[in-house]
Parts: sequence; C-alpha cells; structure tokens
Amino acid sequence: MAEDAAAAQHIQLKAVEVQFKIKKSTPLRKLMDAYCSRLGLQASQVRFMVDGERIAADDTAEKLGLEDEDLIDVAMEQTGGNL
Repeated sequence: MAEDAAAAQHIQLKAVEVQFKIKKSTPLRKLMDAYCSRLGLQASQVRFMVDGERIAADDTAEKLGLEDEDLIDVAMEQTGGNL
C-alpha cells in the first residue's frame, strides 16, 4: 500500500518542442499550420499563446514583439468541464 501511495504522487510528462524560423512579417497562421501538420493535429484542436494571451492567425512576430528564442505555448483546446 505504501508503494502505491508513493507511485501516485509522481507522474510522467512529455513535451514537444518544435523550432521554426520565420520572417517577423509573416502571419503566424503559417507557423500554426506547419506545427499542426507536423504533429498530426487539427488547428481547431489547439490554442497558441504568448504570455498567456491567445495568438490570432493574422498576428505576426513583429506585431507581438517576439524576438529570437521566444516561446509560443501550445495547449489542447478544452471545452466544457463545468459540472
């Protein structure tokens, strides 16, 4: 029983890091589509965010003030969850 309780306190997580090189003036829709294609996802299944704010498809790196090595967070879209 003690082993089961200890095992329940640990989880294993995996993250996918994909790098893209784009012009600052390129709409981020191109990056979003490439990311989804590479991972076999539908664009409607994921949310792209910078500093917790959702990215619009027509946003550009320049418009968002993104620099080299900045990160864009990608999360699975969730609906519902309210009981």
